Amino acid sequence: MQRFVGSPGAFAFTRWTCRVGFSRSLSATTRRFAEDKDRLKKKASSSDLQKQNKNEENKKKQEDKKQEKNKPLKGIGIRKVLLPSLTPHENIYTVPNLLTFSRLAAAPFIGYAILHDAHALALGLFAYAGVSDLLDGWIARRWNLQTVVGSVVDPMADKTLMTVLTVCLAIKGALPVWLAAIILGRDAGLGIAAIYYRWISLPPPKTFTRYWDFSLPSAEVRPTTISKYNTFLQLGLMGATIVTPVVTVDVSAAMTAFQYLVASTTVWSGLSYVFSKDAVRILSESKESNKNKSKDP
Repeated sequence: MQRFVGSPGAFAFTRWTCRVGFSRSLSATTRRFAEDKDRLKKKASSSDLQKQNKNEENKKKQEDKKQEKNKPLKGIGIRKVLLPSLTPHENIYTVPNLLTFSRLAAAPFIGYAILHDAHALALGLFAYAGVSDLLDGWIARRWNLQTVVGSVVDPMADKTLMTVLTVCLAIKGALPVWLAAIILGRDAGLGIAAIYYRWISLPPPKTFTRYWDFSLPSAEVRPTTISKYNTFLQLGLMGATIVTPVVTVDVSAAMTAFQYLVASTTVWSGLSYVFSKDAVRILSESKESNKNKSKDP
């Protein structure tokens, strides 16, 4: 036994066994390292794929959000993105507009003074209304304070004052009933037309609150030339009628001629709004026409 262990053949066999075992363990270790490397590569590639998928999903979500924003609203033919641009607000608290509103508020007090034979008070308030009517237009033009609200409320104040004066003077017998019917009929027709144009020109959504929000301009009223003259003549007739009880001179013939003149201009001015194309301008349509003109070469 001692000879076999100590013999050269046994030593060589032992060396060979160690070499084979070492090479096998080395190959197993190398194989494991390669497998671990492949596994790490697969994990890295799978993580890269997951990142790419997440990026693609985020892009799709952003595109879907953009498409949802650009989708038309149900029941309304415009987009959400365009809605704020169609409903601009303007500053209505300007000096000309305040003068106009004060003239509008003074109308019932003038009517009360006429019905109670307070001729001095009625004449003073009427003079204030005339002066404020001249001032608000001059200030708006001088300091560039024109507003769409002013273009609507200014004639509204004039018509309200004219209506109050016409009704009260007709009740007192100072104004003929037939002339009062002509003046009130024309103003009623223009009022109905103004309500209609305000409704059709109001940008959606069309609600009661937005309808009476005068900071949302939708249509602009441009008085015709004959209408301006008619307003001046009507106010002159009303002022002369208020002054007549105070004057001791007989002016009945002059007043009758003045009344027929005002009746003629009233009918003429009413027809001018019907046949004039520039009396009412819808702002949304004018914006679209300006855009089309800018696009044309």
